[in-house]
Amino acid sequence: MGRYLSDPINTKAVAGEILIRNSRENWITKAQEWDYFLGIATIKRIQSLFQGTMVAQGAFSLYERKTLNELGGWPEMVGEDIVLTWQILSKGYRVGHAENALAFTDCPNTLKRFVRQRQRWSRGLIEAFKANPSILFQPRFSTLYVWWNTMFPLMDIAFTFGFLPGILLACFGVYWIVGPMTLSLLPMAFLLNWQMYLKGKAMFEEEHLKVRANVFGFIFYVFAYGLVLQPACVYGYFSEIFNLRKTWGTK
Repeated sequence: MGRYLSDPINTKAVAGEILIRNSRENWITKAQEWDYFLGIATIKRIQSLFQGTMVAQGAFSLYERKTLNELGGWPEMVGEDIVLTWQILSKGYRVGHAENALAFTDCPNTLKRFVRQRQRWSRGLIEAFKANPSILFQPRFSTLYVWWNTMFPLMDIAFTFGFLPGILLACFGVYWIVGPMTLSLLPMAFLLNWQMYLKGKAMFEEEHLKVRANVFGFIFYVFAYGLVLQPACVYGYFSEIFNLRKTWGTK
């Protein structure tokens, strides 16, 4: 509420920050802790600076009721929160982010549930583009990140059908796709994630919280998380494009 009242007057929704509560269960929950702490939280923080957080997640966000009624309420879609957020942005409104409004959730604790969740999120992205095509051409700062979202399917497809086979070939000395030059990206990736970590750690300290040690989860997040995440996202994109049967749950 504090962020909603202090943000610009055209702010119609504010996304809180969701972190993982059950990160000590197994390897998949350990990895997701870093995904939420480094990836999702940082992206929302930057998008808010550009006057438009792209997803006010249904699990923990504030929405102005008048605006919600104006838009016809929650859409009947598997990605209802991203579709609703983009509807708010399409109307010229702003969506903020309160990085110090924290909620701890139980994330999927099996590989099957994790894959289904990310398939659903990917379908929601395609639903948002289909429901709000004009958002791509609105002259505002947040449009930069809308176009960035158009790259997600292409990057995930390239990773799944290009990079992964490239790694396999490289293991046998064939460097057609992935080679020694790929290692040059690692220092840049490390510096970027280090800055993201420091920013999140500072916010935790302000709230008298401590970042828990999770070395195994970080190693898996860095070196193997994408091997599961990107193929799951690709399946979700194609599921929506070809209108396959939709299910919301992750069980």
